[in-house]
Amino acid sequence: MSNVSSLPVQSGVSTAVNAGSLRDRVSPEEWEVRVKLAAAYRIAALKRWTDHIYTHFSARVPGPDEHFLINAFGLLFDEITASNLVKVDIDGTLVDDPTGLGINNAGYVIHSAIHAARPDLQAVLHTHTRDGIAVSAQKNGLLLISQHSLGFSGRVAYHGYEGIAQDLGERERLVADLGDKSVMILRNHGLLTAGVSVEHAFQQLHNLEYACNIQIAAQAAGNAELIFPPEEVVKKVEEQAKVLKSGTGPGVTRHWNALIRELDRHGTDYQA
Repeated sequence: MSNVSSLPVQSGVSTAVNAGSLRDRVSPEEWEVRVKLAAAYRIAALKRWTDHIYTHFSARVPGPDEHFLINAFGLLFDEITASNLVKVDIDGTLVDDPTGLGINNAGYVIHSAIHAARPDLQAVLHTHTRDGIAVSAQKNGLLLISQHSLGFSGRVAYHGYEGIAQDLGERERLVADLGDKSVMILRNHGLLTAGVSVEHAFQQLHNLEYACNIQIAAQAAGNAELIFPPEEVVKKVEEQAKVLKSGTGPGVTRHWNALIRELDRHGTDYQA
């Protein structure tokens, strides 16, 4: 833990962004995950899901070691590349930091907790979007008022706000609240999704962000009464949405491939 940086770095960011390629220094399996995680950052930037340098996505490094990849603290989402991601172990030691910037300590606390407790989840994505935080601050949380939100019926965990995530003790409470779920709303804080792959975690985040957009838009109508589907319809959609929970359906790959085509039209330097 002593090697984890929680301080912003004032210089050297330009060099960190353009860190030399790691492709020949890591396994093909790790490189594939690096490229996918870098793509996730870039797609999130395109969709304006960023909070400057203060949120974080992570992915488990394939292999026997408990290592995961996360963004360097100080880089914007649209500056992330496959090679400038930082490799850290569960105890907080920086295994490989090509940027020299270190990582956000709050990001370490949240992501290490889930990677340590849930080996079934390969990627963890966390955002501070306006509508996501707005929903997180509502007593009833995500409302089942749209097709997008119905897909999360019975699948959302909630974690109460404890301040900026600097306390290692919060990891146990966060994991306990997550339970066996892979989607969490962090009260007064933001959204978190995880998945069996980067693609799966991102599909869940994409749908959750949109569900929150819809909720805030519907509530903005003021006195208009919201319509909630009947219980039998909720149960029907829960059954239909099981494939979304598992991350094994063909829709995950199709969703991701379409996002990559969109991203690649803006450039492919994230693959460096």
